[in-house]
Amino acid sequence: MDYKHIAKSYIELHKEEQLKKLDKIQEYLETNKISLKNKKILDVGSGTGISTDYFEGVVGLEPEIEMIKQGSYNAIQGNAENLPFKDHSFDVILSVTAIHNVKYFEKAISEMKRVLKPKYLLIITLLRKSNKFEEVKQLIEEEFNVIEIQEEKEIILISNNL
Repeated sequence: MDYKHIAKSYIELHKEEQLKKLDKIQEYLETNKISLKNKKILDVGSGTGISTDYFEGVVGLEPEIEMIKQGSYNAIQGNAENLPFKDHSFDVILSVTAIHNVKYFEKAISEMKRVLKPKYLLIITLLRKSNKFEEVKQLIEEEFNVIEIQEEKEIILISNNL
């Protein structure tokens, strides 16, 4: 998808849907008594910052500068296949409705694994209608011990090693 051209309307088009997913994630965190307070969090594919703004202290990573310009959040322009961070930099990685857009998702997942601390929380939502759905889901399940939370159009994959 060409996010450069839809950047200005992205929040209006997708905010409500994104917030529903984030509420489900928050419900999981509360049910499992997981606090993100004082955790270093990376939002991979942060777009306009909807999910980045939902939690405190999140750094967003987004390849499309026009998407970053639409938000007002702490973001770095970059891509998931080459995360510009040192090994073991983050306690939590969040990636909402983004991984299926990554050209080399295998490299992106490897990079996420690299920058996660040994005690980590990984949360990835995966769009069911993506033509890469099965391939991406399988790779995530091979690399991480995950649980699935069903959502209307996506699944939420969570690996909790905190």
